[in-house]
Amino acid sequence: MAAIAANIYYQVYYFATQVDFSAIVNPVGLIAINLFVSMFAGLLYSGLVYVFKSRGPIVFNFVYSIGSFACVIIPIAYTLPLTVEFPELFPGLTVPMVFFPVIAWMTVEPLFRE
Repeated sequence: MAAIAANIYYQVYYFATQVDFSAIVNPVGLIAINLFVSMFAGLLYSGLVYVFKSRGPIVFNFVYSIGSFACVIIPIAYTLPLTVEFPELFPGLTVPMVFFPVIAWMTVEPLFRE
């Protein structure tokens, strides 16, 4: 779900700005990073539920939210190649995408509770 949202946002952002960041961010990369983050989150969730029992989901949501906010620094600190036009628009594309996995998790997870 996060990968689909990221690709839709990527297309909308390109349509709105007409700035092409495909050399840095592309649909395959978006799918890969979202799958990796989501799989890691699933493993972390399982581990925290195992360790903290009934408090595991609460601890996980706290850790995942704080981790997402901490990861905002990654696209902000990324050094773009000198050939990229309008580098100031790059954070506008990538910073919201950092939150797509956590939003997808918190949207879908209640559907799978026991």
